[in-house]
Amino acid sequence: MTEAAARTVSDLLQQAEQLIASHDETATGSPVMALARQIGRQMANGALSMEMVEEIVRLLRDRAFAGRAHHIAAYLDGPDDAVVAARMRDVARRIVQPDPDDSPVPIARFRAAIERSRFAAVFTAHPTFALANPVYEALADLASTNPAEAPAHVPAFLTHRRVGPPTLDEEFTLATQAILRGRNALDRLNIILLSEARTHWPQLWSTLAPRPIIMTSWVGYDTDGRTDIGWWDTLRLRLRMKQMQLARLHDQIEPVNSCANDLLPRVQTALETVAAQIAACPTGPEPEAVSRFADVLITRSADALTSTNDLNAAFSEAIDAATPEDKMTLAVARAGFMAHGLSAAHTHTRLNATQLHNIARQRLGITDSPDIPAQRRALISRMNDALETVQPVEIDFGSLLMEQASAGRLMMTVRQILRHIDRTSPIRFLIAETETGYTLLTALWLAQLYGVADMIEISPLFETQEALENGEQIIEEALRSPHWRAYLQRTRKLSLQFGFSDSGRYVGQLAATYLIERLRIKVCDLLRKWDLAFVEVILFDTHGESIGRGAHPYRLADRFDYLSPPHARARFTRAGIQMREETAFQGGDGYLLFGTQALADATVSIIAEHAFATTTLDRDPVYDEPDFSADFFATIANGMTGLVEDPGYAALLGAFGPSLIDKTGSRPSARQSDAASTVTRIKHPSQLRAIPNNAILQQLAWCANTLQGLGTAAARHPETFEKYLAESPRFRRAMDFAAHALAHSDHGVLRGVIRLLDPDMWLERATAQKDPGRQEACLSLMHGLENLDFWASTQAMFRRIQSDHLALRRAWPDAPRMRPDELLLHAIRIAIIEQIWLLSTQVPYFSPRHAFSRDVLTLKVLCLEIPGALAELENIFPYRSDGSFDLDFHEPHGPRQEGTYHREYTEIFEPMQRLFQMVREISTGVMHHVGAFG
Repeated sequence: MTEAAARTVSDLLQQAEQLIASHDETATGSPVMALARQIGRQMANGALSMEMVEEIVRLLRDRAFAGRAHHIAAYLDGPDDAVVAARMRDVARRIVQPDPDDSPVPIARFRAAIERSRFAAVFTAHPTFALANPVYEALADLASTNPAEAPAHVPAFLTHRRVGPPTLDEEFTLATQAILRGRNALDRLNIILLSEARTHWPQLWSTLAPRPIIMTSWVGYDTDGRTDIGWWDTLRLRLRMKQMQLARLHDQIEPVNSCANDLLPRVQTALETVAAQIAACPTGPEPEAVSRFADVLITRSADALTSTNDLNAAFSEAIDAATPEDKMTLAVARAGFMAHGLSAAHTHTRLNATQLHNIARQRLGITDSPDIPAQRRALISRMNDALETVQPVEIDFGSLLMEQASAGRLMMTVRQILRHIDRTSPIRFLIAETETGYTLLTALWLAQLYGVADMIEISPLFETQEALENGEQIIEEALRSPHWRAYLQRTRKLSLQFGFSDSGRYVGQLAATYLIERLRIKVCDLLRKWDLAFVEVILFDTHGESIGRGAHPYRLADRFDYLSPPHARARFTRAGIQMREETAFQGGDGYLLFGTQALADATVSIIAEHAFATTTLDRDPVYDEPDFSADFFATIANGMTGLVEDPGYAALLGAFGPSLIDKTGSRPSARQSDAASTVTRIKHPSQLRAIPNNAILQQLAWCANTLQGLGTAAARHPETFEKYLAESPRFRRAMDFAAHALAHSDHGVLRGVIRLLDPDMWLERATAQKDPGRQEACLSLMHGLENLDFWASTQAMFRRIQSDHLALRRAWPDAPRMRPDELLLHAIRIAIIEQIWLLSTQVPYFSPRHAFSRDVLTLKVLCLEIPGALAELENIFPYRSDGSFDLDFHEPHGPRQEGTYHREYTEIFEPMQRLFQMVREISTGVMHHVGAFG
């Protein structure tokens, strides 16, 4: 870094520190805006060159990157190998000997403890791939080595941004890299478990097949909200997962010289066969290609292996005959293989409840809407009748080709996996937006229609406010059906999924966790009520890595206790109901916790510690006053729902927020199109998906979905709030979210952003200008902002936020505040946005072209839709050619007029592009500070 840039950064950080030290929550002006204006003036007069600003942004970004690496290491309690090994050994010893003063448990009890899956790490891949893959790798490497020395070891990337959103295959590759590291960590845990068993039961230990923790994935199988996953993609990727499992098994057993039976040859044959099946997999719905694929898949299925039982006898024989050293290698290989079946990870499929309702309407003629409560009883009665008479039908790949219903295609795909790829591993069938028991019965009917009901785990997702508040009634609606009860009795599993994403953005993250915990406890009571306590309950928490999506910000151990509070776990233990927990590791951010083998080992060791933690009913004081908890979290929910319906909130999210972030996945950020002649307008938060919604709030420096309503709730119970903050671990873990949100929120930044949208501010600046050109530029922006009409509603919304925030600061005066580095990034970005807007006013007059006019240009620029605006301007003001005009046109070479718009390019368009790239680069820096995207 140049000395001048370093000196400038030091000066600016000093000013940012002074802003923090002199903060005034009641100030009417915006100190951050004043700092931004100063930076803007220096950029305008040349004191801060474009190159120097880019250098400053990279420096601040890299500092944040180093801090994030340090945070990841701390999140895992330090990925030190000796600590990880000791943690795993301690878990194993406590299973064998729960009480150090007692004798070891019988081997039957040890077997029962380790051969039941207690926890699943689920790898998901919504649009959270915000960084370039090499940047993620460098971040994981830095977190794994010595993050205390991170500032000296930050790689010098020109940019941390992706070139473009990841493809499905890229998502799959990134997920499987993380999964395979996780599998290696599970092998390490299993070695320790089996070694401990060998110490106590030297003759019997090799008969054990531990599987307390498993890996699971929905990458390539989740079709909710995605149009880029065909059934052929799902089958191809599922076969690749099978190939990885077999290749892994092959590599484990090949070095074992004492393995003299046919175990290795059968695995080699299976590997070759699966490779042929993958090669034959179609790339689309082309009948001839599908027919060829069916031939290879079905006629060679025996060679490919379709059940873990196919190798059971061979494994037992090999282990019995192995040398003492080789027994452990084979026992660990068998454990991982049997635990995961014919796949590197278990399979989760997902679709939306509406897709199930649609197929019931088409096939059964059920036209009533399940959204109308008055019609649900009749709907459920009709579905019970359908379940009474349903007969399984045979299908082939031709059926898949002809099927038009999304739910039908997915269930057929599941059937083909279970029939031809892996017959013994159940498949999770997740249903998003479940709000009635009718949905569960419809899924059961469809599963029975295709003959797979006993091999799928039907799992509703409770994520909307209605579903969380009425989840007990939804489950009981299904339980009243004898067919649903019979299904649970056969499978002995009840799978439930809880969403911290949509629930958090609509009712507030803190209120969502209260509703989810309450629903978990009610599920426990329901199973006892219906005499189903023998059914294992699988509780899958789908969340992201950010506070806005339910990930505890400080420690992975606290994250697990936050998602699954000890009190709720103890209720299940006391009721005698077995429970399996599952938690999401999502996309680029989530995979970081498995980003190196050291990180994966640390993560798995903490999971193991949690999975085998004692579950006594604690005396956390927050449970002693249920009325306080209900009122406190209901107040938060009311505050957040009120904000969601505030027109100013939608205006704030839609003003230029979507343009602050890169596209990070295949799903669109907004549920609307972007024509060249229009700008994206968000009329309601529901038009944005949850992840970009959260990401925009982070970039606007106000984590509203974690904070809104908390001040009002604390003000209603100030003494109790203070008491529980100090004495209740459960309450404190929830408040950790608020603490982290406050550390990355600043009312001055938010006020500055809203001030940018104020036409009056630009009128004032125009009035103060002596230069006619600058005056006209400010007036042009003023008129554009008047047309967008953001100001009045956003200002009213800010008053709502600020009043709640003042109440929170009074109740919690020592809560964290944003640090100088992050504050400075926001100030620089506000200055850059101003420069982009002002530069756009210098574009020469042009006639409207294809509905792209000067007014449309202004609106696009104000919404920071810069790439689209510049693409239009390049057509109107061409400043480069493709070389085709240099061909021989059979006359003397005439002038080519290239460069006619060279000035516009060098002085307006190129600077706008570079400034906009800095806006997005600053977003990666902010993201590093927050610790996750969305």
